Amino acid sequence: MVNQYSIGLEQNSANYVQLSPLSFIERAAFIYPKRISVIQGSRQYTWQESYQRSCQLAAALAGRGIGKGDTVAVMLPNTAPMFECHFGIPMSGAVLNTLNTRLDAEGLAFMLSHSEAKALITDPEFSTIIKAALELLEGPKPLVIDTQDPDYTLGFALGETDYETFLGEGSADFQWQLPENEWDAISLNYTSGTTGNPKGVVYHHRGAYLNAASNIISWGMQPHAVYLWTLPMFHCNGWCFPWTLAANVGTSICLRKVDPALIYSLIEQHRVTHMCGAPIVYAMLINAPASARKSFQHQVNSLIAGAAPPAVIIEGAEKLGFSITHVYGLTETYGPAAVCAKQPEWEAMPIEKRAERNSRQGVTYHMQEQIIVLDPDTMKPVPWDGETMGEIMFRGNVVMKGYLKNPKATEEAFAGGYFHTGDLAVVHSDGYVKIKDRSKDIIISGGENISSLEVEEVLCRHPAVFAAAVVAMPDDKWGEVPAAFLELKADIEVAEVDIIEYCRAHLARFKVPKHIVFGDLPKTATGKIQKFVLRKLVHPPVDSE
Repeated sequence: MVNQYSIGLEQNSANYVQLSPLSFIERAAFIYPKRISVIQGSRQYTWQESYQRSCQLAAALAGRGIGKGDTVAVMLPNTAPMFECHFGIPMSGAVLNTLNTRLDAEGLAFMLSHSEAKALITDPEFSTIIKAALELLEGPKPLVIDTQDPDYTLGFALGETDYETFLGEGSADFQWQLPENEWDAISLNYTSGTTGNPKGVVYHHRGAYLNAASNIISWGMQPHAVYLWTLPMFHCNGWCFPWTLAANVGTSICLRKVDPALIYSLIEQHRVTHMCGAPIVYAMLINAPASARKSFQHQVNSLIAGAAPPAVIIEGAEKLGFSITHVYGLTETYGPAAVCAKQPEWEAMPIEKRAERNSRQGVTYHMQEQIIVLDPDTMKPVPWDGETMGEIMFRGNVVMKGYLKNPKATEEAFAGGYFHTGDLAVVHSDGYVKIKDRSKDIIISGGENISSLEVEEVLCRHPAVFAAAVVAMPDDKWGEVPAAFLELKADIEVAEVDIIEYCRAHLARFKVPKHIVFGDLPKTATGKIQKFVLRKLVHPPVDSE
């Protein structure tokens, strides 16, 4: 039988346009040309200026023969050029590769080579490490372009030209085009590999468009937000927020590095309405000395993600005036792809109970199709009992294209028609997902499973503890036992025996850490604790990651 709705009703240029977040900045510049788009220290730009500069960047790249299928890498902090690169590079048809600013020269050299980068835009802050990385490249060297910042004078020039001069090669009237296919790549983000080479996660225009919009809808962002960049733009393209801010026609307040005193000052000065960050960022704000804090009379809407945040972090941030919403995702899901959507009845709960509810990973983002917890062996959903663990999996438009030049890893990640996260979780009776551990972080002691996150949650409630990480330590009797690494708050001391007694009062005996180490915790640039480093300390001969 012929479907009457398919006869003469074909897709055409009038009723179908490829989705791309590039359309957001064009709209922002047309409707609100004089509104402030970016503030970076002593510099600021309007949306018209940001759009024109992005067009100039695209035109300059095209003039150098860089276009579709080419990679342009950037090694930049949260600055105006970094913001512009999120638009100008894909406007040229090229793919944006934001490099992790805390990587070593070997890692950067691998990424530049693996992605076949044709150009590299870099900040003088990273000149030493970039110079070393370029020297390691065996093949063709990319065109190197140096950015300049009047508020940052360290470092040295590396490039053939500087960013402003390069923009001068291009026209603000450049006639860029939407992608031929919204499935075309828009950006490349490398995972932070613990052993071996990292994997290159490829985003498409469609997913970037949808997650940029999802950030607004799922968070309930009001128009013209004032957004503080505590989250690195290199991380999952800043969770797609450069594109979100264009859709929202908001103002980006740039921040080179996380500095609690400066964060408080900028919140007060610009009446910041929104910010994002890992739990460690909020822990720094909570534990900042009184001299660094400034009181502000408005609420700051704040997303928190990264490692599952202890409820004590959410609780502490709320007391300071940060309204915390917990989101969850991975590099492979464009950043946040699930949200702990708040329920009205939670407001009547004591803050401790409300923080506990808000610390769950939650439910699907608006533009994501599904978050589900499945038994990885049977691929069947686990019961909603809050106890049965399975693996979190995603399905939808906000999932990567795959891993660049790595078909085997791509096939494994998408086995069974879902993206496998490697995160172990339960589902509560209301359908909200709660992570219990990474599959590689679960501790099996005497046949009993111990969630490292559960132990960390207890440790973080100790008044002396700033941050905690728990890993498995080999044990002749039990096979594995928990070992705790603790970073203490400034000017506070505590004995190992006190920590153990505190844990005994709040945990089952077999979950109490058998080994305590005090000191600074190794972290990534986004604030995630590098547990693989800690595992090597308690079990040097073997690292199965």
